[in-house]
Amino acid sequence: MRRVSLFDLQVNGFASVDFQRPEMASAELRRAVGALHAHETRRIFLTLISAEPEALCRQFERIERFRKSDPLIAETVCGYHLEGPFLSPADGFRGAHPAAVQRAPDLAVFARMQAAAGGNIRLHTLAPEWPGSAEFIADVVRRGVVVALGHTDASEAQIDTAIRAGASLCTHLGNGVPQTLPRHDNIVQRLLARDELTACLIPDGVHLPPFALRNFFRAKPPGKVILTTDAMAAAAAPPGRYTLGAAEVESRDGAVRAPGCAHLAGSALTPERGVANAAEWLGISTDEARTMFSTRAAALFGIALPPLA
Repeated sequence: MRRVSLFDLQVNGFASVDFQRPEMASAELRRAVGALHAHETRRIFLTLISAEPEALCRQFERIERFRKSDPLIAETVCGYHLEGPFLSPADGFRGAHPAAVQRAPDLAVFARMQAAAGGNIRLHTLAPEWPGSAEFIADVVRRGVVVALGHTDASEAQIDTAIRAGASLCTHLGNGVPQTLPRHDNIVQRLLARDELTACLIPDGVHLPPFALRNFFRAKPPGKVILTTDAMAAAAAPPGRYTLGAAEVESRDGAVRAPGCAHLAGSALTPERGVANAAEWLGISTDEARTMFSTRAAALFGIALPPLA
């Protein structure tokens, strides 16, 4: 039986190409797509992180032009993951996202971004503690967008309300939080306890140490874990300095951080390496690990994956 390709729902860049940069050319995106194919990944959600809505609209419009002119880009970038700008502005919880652009969810703002994206925003990460979040979540879910909770310090009641409104995923669970948290009552524990939410985990050994990855995996019901890289330009590229939007970051020793900052800024993980890591660290078969990085994740969005060439 032929294996299907991998699907990564959070890719900010790849092979030295930063998808957030306004000067990114079609040839650069095509090169990144080719590198993704070489790493067994033929479908992704190209991910844009928090910025002013006007800047996000311009970047969506640019990438949509590339998709329309290049079938290989179009079939690989099968949708978008918008991470922000409706996240917590608090230090630690916002991670590498700029605080100044964070705001309460706004349906009119989202509609402008969705129009610029050609209706292809398939996944949206937000913090549900903002006023009006429940109404926003319910509306975008009705329109076919999957909503994930992330970069948040929502209370149990706020998480309950978000789930009732239609939120169904956790973005990079265990990350987008301060280095120090209350011992028990913290956002990681609150989200991990919610069986209704599928946990998206990053198996790079940096975002979650292998023992934490194993504990998170065991805590979730069967079928409620999927995997992603949260890759940025340093993935499939040498260590060094890169950009993540307007920020300069450094890839070193497997971690990507803003210089002098403890907060992670995406990863240098490639998807097929993530499969191997998950199989080893979770004590599961490669096939099971691969399922979490392919068909299980794709099924949440009704995406069919092609076989590996």
